[in-house]
Amino acid sequence: MDFARAREMMVESQVRPSDVTDLRILHAMRTLPRERFAPAQRKAQAYGDLDLEVAPGRVLLRPRDLAKLIQALAPQGHERALEIAGATGYGAAVLAACCKSVISLDPDPNLSFAAQAALEASGVTNVKTASTAAAQGWPDEAPYDVIMLNGAAEIVPDAWVAQLAPGGRLGVIVRNGAAGTARIYTKSEGAAAYRSAFDAAPPMVAGLEQPPRFRF
Repeated sequence: MDFARAREMMVESQVRPSDVTDLRILHAMRTLPRERFAPAQRKAQAYGDLDLEVAPGRVLLRPRDLAKLIQALAPQGHERALEIAGATGYGAAVLAACCKSVISLDPDPNLSFAAQAALEASGVTNVKTASTAAAQGWPDEAPYDVIMLNGAAEIVPDAWVAQLAPGGRLGVIVRNGAAGTARIYTKSEGAAAYRSAFDAAPPMVAGLEQPPRFRF
C-alpha cells in the first residue's frame, strides 16, 4: 500500500473539505505516518474515514473529527496541552505540531507504551506519555492551556476543568445516545462555559459514562 499517497488523499478528501484550514494541522496530517500508530492488522485502514480501532473498545478519532477538534481548540505555539485517552498517540502527535508540549494520558499502560514507541519512531519529541484513569486527568503537571479527549464522553469531569489554566480550552465530544456534539469549554474566573463546534459520535471512553439512575 502506498501510505504516502493515502495520507495525501486523507487530507484532500476528508480533512480539507471539512473546513479545516489550519496549515499546521494539514501539514502534520500530510507528514505523520498514521499507519505507525495502528496495530499490524489495521494498518491498511489507517487512512480511512473511520474511528480506527487500536485495541478492544479503543480508537483513534477519525481524521476529520480530530482535525476539527484541534482547530476549534486553537492551540498556540507557546502552550502546553493534555490529551486524555490518547490510545496510541496519533492525536497527541498532531496536536504537538501546534503547541509547545503535550502529555498523552491513557488508562491502559500498554497503550501508553505503544504510544511512546510510535511517537519516538515518528520523530515527535515534545510529547510525553502517562497512564491513569481518564476521569482523573493528569494533575501532576497542571495547569494546561489545552485539554482534548480522544473519544466521546457522557460526562465532563470537574477534574479536567480544574486542570485548565485561566483562558484554557477543553475539547470534548459529548454523546447523548447515538448523537454527539463537540464542545469547546473556555475557563474564565474559575468556571467554564462551552460552545458547540460540530457534530460527531465516536465511541465512548470507558469510565466517562453517566452513572446509572436510581429507579424504584
